[in-house]
Amino acid sequence: MNIEGTTVHPEFECKDGQNTKDSIDWFVVLDDLALQVQVLAANVNTAPIAVAEHAWALALAVNRRLTRAANRSREFDFRLDGLMGRDIHGMTVGVVGTGKIGECFARIAHGFGTTLLGWDIAPNPHCLELGMQYVEREELLSRSDLISLHVPLLPATHHLIDADALAVMKDDAILVNSSRGGLVDTAALVETLRSGRLSGVGLDVYEEETGVFFFDRSVEGIDDDVLARLMTFPQVLVTSHQAYFTRTAVGQIIDATARNIHDFEAGRTNENTLVPRTDT
Repeated sequence: MNIEGTTVHPEFECKDGQNTKDSIDWFVVLDDLALQVQVLAANVNTAPIAVAEHAWALALAVNRRLTRAANRSREFDFRLDGLMGRDIHGMTVGVVGTGKIGECFARIAHGFGTTLLGWDIAPNPHCLELGMQYVEREELLSRSDLISLHVPLLPATHHLIDADALAVMKDDAILVNSSRGGLVDTAALVETLRSGRLSGVGLDVYEEETGVFFFDRSVEGIDDDVLARLMTFPQVLVTSHQAYFTRTAVGQIIDATARNIHDFEAGRTNENTLVPRTDT
């Protein structure tokens, strides 16, 4: 089942320890269905490379003021005023959630020559090999020049970035969210930006995106005052939940979905299968 804005049922986990934290909050698996009529459910990998690359595209764009520069150049305005950015090389990059997508994001960060900080319930050995240091969330927020979110939306992570978290960040920090909109308290983010803090914000998701993202609202506009205000800040770039949307990634998603259906039809499970927990 593919229902956005929901969380996985606590009675279920991914078979054989497969990592589904990049998309597990899209699944609602009901006890009654699974236990009484033996419904099978499976996850589909949500394109970790594509999402990580898009997160970096957002980070680079807001850091180097590319939206402003592109808009100016279309009008033949080639001034440099307001376009100064910073070197990514040498930055401290905080990765919140180091599953498949977070790991891909960290690998790219490592290539830029950054210092890596991570926060997760369990260290990823591949990230440790990159030199990532796992720290407490508050330390990551306070030390990082660039923070990217890669955790699922669960009750424990709802508004993970709230007013208190934003207050801990550096005044010139860059915040990127390509995971789930509900991770960020958008009203608190707007207030932080109004105070002159944060040098860049890149968002591919928004907590109230339903009915807005994936639709053309260019004529009638939107009636979401928070989103409208957010998009007035020049250092903010919002994209339409498109991080996964590459030819390669969509093809992989289609192939995995077809394989799940084929395996289930044949009475087989695979590494994507979600099964009821047997422990109590």
